[in-house]
Amino acid sequence: MTRRTEWPDSPEPGVPASGYGNADGFAAERGAAADHVGARSGRRSRGGPGAGSGFGEGAGRGARSGTRSSGSPSSSRAGKGEPRGSEEPRDPVEQARNICLRLLTGTPRTRKQLADALRKREIPDEAAEEVLARFEDVGLIDDAAFAGAWVESRHHGRGLARRALVRELRTKGVDSAVIDEAVGQLDADQEEETARELVARKLRSTRGLERDKRLRRLAGMLARKGYGEGMALRVVRQALEEEGEDAEGLDEPF
Repeated sequence: MTRRTEWPDSPEPGVPASGYGNADGFAAERGAAADHVGARSGRRSRGGPGAGSGFGEGAGRGARSGTRSSGSPSSSRAGKGEPRGSEEPRDPVEQARNICLRLLTGTPRTRKQLADALRKREIPDEAAEEVLARFEDVGLIDDAAFAGAWVESRHHGRGLARRALVRELRTKGVDSAVIDEAVGQLDADQEEETARELVARKLRSTRGLERDKRLRRLAGMLARKGYGEGMALRVVRQALEEEGEDAEGLDEPF
């Protein structure tokens, strides 16, 4: 039976209860995650000058070494291999929660991406599953929203076609049904219009080249972005014809 942990309304200083306990959207949740990480970082920095910066690591080690040499309790804990301070909680559920919050700060991630990160950190499966399920409940993990935002961003920002977007989302572990729904927001007309814009931007840089070389370069660019051969040839031919280029025979496969 999966063990359920009682999740407090405000788990850490800096994480408001309203930001952690609802699923209104990624923006508010990521803000809570950022506050959480900032609060933890602030507590660590109170250990002394340079304790949070690369330049202060030597001094920090020297101070800890001096404390251990005096026979303090920290020395015996270090000797037994126990963790120092409270930076790494022993509870695997709390460890998993902290790892996920850090990874979600600044950008959403899929459930698989977080699960892979927890597995790499050797978090027990039971603890990982509990945290991932809880994060889905509150909206921190939402693969459908992730896929929709990914399609919107990568199509308009990079000009990727549906085929390329499907490949990318699969590598991130998004379910096939969720992928189909996300890429379904792009229809054939919109995809072809984006292909025309890509060719128009690239066309000038190919002037002076032989016709066949222009064809291969332009159509190859579209193919790398996931556009089908038929659409690529049609778009390139029309662009070359509008420029006055003889486009006869450009319907042949490249």
